[in-house]
Amino acid sequence: MKLDIKKLTPQERYKLIGKLIEEIKLRKYSYQTGKLYIGVVKRFLKSEKTPRNFLLTYSNKSRSTIRTTYFALKFFYKNVLKERFDENIPLTGQKTKLPVVLNKREVTRIIDVTENLKHKLVLMFLYYAGLRLDEMVNLRWQDIDFDRELIHIKTSKGEKERIIFLHYKLKELLKVYGIRKQGLVFKSQRDKKYSKRSIQQIIKKSAKKADIHKKITPHTLRHSFATHLLEAGADIRYIQQLLGHKSLRTTQIYTHVANKDIKKLANLL
Repeated sequence: MKLDIKKLTPQERYKLIGKLIEEIKLRKYSYQTGKLYIGVVKRFLKSEKTPRNFLLTYSNKSRSTIRTTYFALKFFYKNVLKERFDENIPLTGQKTKLPVVLNKREVTRIIDVTENLKHKLVLMFLYYAGLRLDEMVNLRWQDIDFDRELIHIKTSKGEKERIIFLHYKLKELLKVYGIRKQGLVFKSQRDKKYSKRSIQQIIKKSAKKADIHKKITPHTLRHSFATHLLEAGADIRYIQQLLGHKSLRTTQIYTHVANKDIKKLANLL
């Protein structure tokens, strides 16, 4: 028997959301994905609409938002309600959005204008190691092998561990910062894990101080890391491994922003 959304009591909705949270946790979805799915399902249950009519209320939203809403409902029906999700809405592929990339001079300028040692180290890890924000705040001293000059990323997207190089510039600054045997590399003044918000603010302030007007986020430095490696001639498959991408297609986005081959074409004119 199919669930009648209109007949659900507040208590029944609450229980369904609880089951949804359990299913998300069991699959170890990221915090952000879980938050998005829970938000969608809460609004869906409150709307008392059919899945199709609910999706139609998102028709003026972006492709990405429509896709997320669709997959959240599909997940809810399949894994919580144990029912078939009969809606078969034609989904357009995600629009390819090219990443914002800094040139090497801009990266150097952002790092150089940052006087706070910890903040400078944050910027350098994002660029010289290509870390994601989650990986940055969870990085521990025992994950860094100074002798072999490697970093073991254990808290990564999709729980896929990987090994990346420890750049000599990072190694030298870490010595100045003060190497420890264990614990988190980055801690707040209250001796707690650095928040993502704090890192975002560091990027924003440093970019403003460096007089860079591009829209920069922590991920911009990761994009720059990959693009500069590609422009320098690194094999895209190695870049895929360094970034921890499951699919090579994800890494290939950087071929659209790398200017190595574009410059060669310009020289033909």
